[in-house]
Amino acid sequence: MGENFATASVGTLDVQAVRALFPVLHQQVHGRPLAYLDNGATTQMPRSVIDAVSGFEAHDRANIHRGVHTLSQRATDAFDGARAVLKRFFSAGREHELVFTSGTTEALNTIANGLWAGGPAHAWLHEGDEIIVSGLEHHANLVPWQHAARHTGAKLLILRADDEGRVHEADLRKLLSPRTKVFSITACANATGERPPYEAMLAMASQAGALTVLDAAQAASHAVPRIDQIACDFMVFSGHKMYGPMGTGAIVGKRAALQQLYPLRLGGDMVDWVSYDSAGFAPLPARLEGGTPNVGGAVGLAAAAQFITAQGLAAIDAHVHALRAHAVAGLQALEGVRVLAPHATQAALVSFVAADVHPHDIGTLLDERGIAVRTGHHCAQPLLDQLVQGPTTRASFAIYNTHEEVDRLIEAVAYAVKALR
Repeated sequence: MGENFATASVGTLDVQAVRALFPVLHQQVHGRPLAYLDNGATTQMPRSVIDAVSGFEAHDRANIHRGVHTLSQRATDAFDGARAVLKRFFSAGREHELVFTSGTTEALNTIANGLWAGGPAHAWLHEGDEIIVSGLEHHANLVPWQHAARHTGAKLLILRADDEGRVHEADLRKLLSPRTKVFSITACANATGERPPYEAMLAMASQAGALTVLDAAQAASHAVPRIDQIACDFMVFSGHKMYGPMGTGAIVGKRAALQQLYPLRLGGDMVDWVSYDSAGFAPLPARLEGGTPNVGGAVGLAAAAQFITAQGLAAIDAHVHALRAHAVAGLQALEGVRVLAPHATQAALVSFVAADVHPHDIGTLLDERGIAVRTGHHCAQPLLDQLVQGPTTRASFAIYNTHEEVDRLIEAVAYAVKALR
């Protein structure tokens, strides 16, 4: 079933050799070989990332900065080195800085809340301002903006998707005004795979005077946006979606924009000086990184970026696109199955519904066959309520997935749909 797709996807990528680098894949679930197709939620880690984290913890673990002893200095070098690797990975220039977070959710909260915290004199957002968020977003790129609007008196506007799950530049143009202070959009919709024209939209919003935010969580593993080539003030991502450790991520942003953020974590390592009455904040990035950081996680995240670079972004991108095309074709051939956003050919995931069959039941039967997928609203309930009035089943692909696994998915879905009706 998957021969034509395999030729299109592999290119210079040796998938079987890549699979050997991921220990977790070599196991059985319910007596079947594991087919891990839940990469949109969390990717697995290669041995190089596991070794980078364990090597730090075994040999260099210490608190960073200010320590004069050898382990502290080695840990500081490892942390600063990880930041430098990741800045190169996202093509950050001298005007940019990278701030470590626990992931995309914390990064977006740091931005949304940092634009109004600290009092009216400091805040970027005020009563009467407008925030525009696309209708494709994960809850993490919606709820913090709802919160910011409530606290400031700003108005939250939604760039709504059409019935095919697309957002359009013409609709954004109608929403933009001199009151627009923030525009935030995803690089890839996690619930459908839609890839909006974010480059053009970010440019439009920036020209209107807004700060611009790009959620790159679903793109960082295969279609990394170059922040030096787009009108982006803040770009956010998560390590666990790009073959890195859980609890890691960052904001890559323009220094001038990051300076607008009032720090939300106050205390150690983010201060320049402290008296009993006041305190001065340290320069970026420290001022936004209060507390002891996840140094081992940062080391692992940098190793993940190096792994992706070594494998080749173009090869990974072509591979996951071909897997997605294979899955879309096979699922659409099944009676009663509807694939969301089949036009989204640049995606690494496919989301679908089956008439009269609940996605949770499909997911359960697939798990019995060793196939891991995600079911539910995928933290994008408003979008799915619009498109399908409920949850979906989502299969998402990574560098180590194969066309044989896609065949297994299609066959298992056909079985599940027939058994459950």
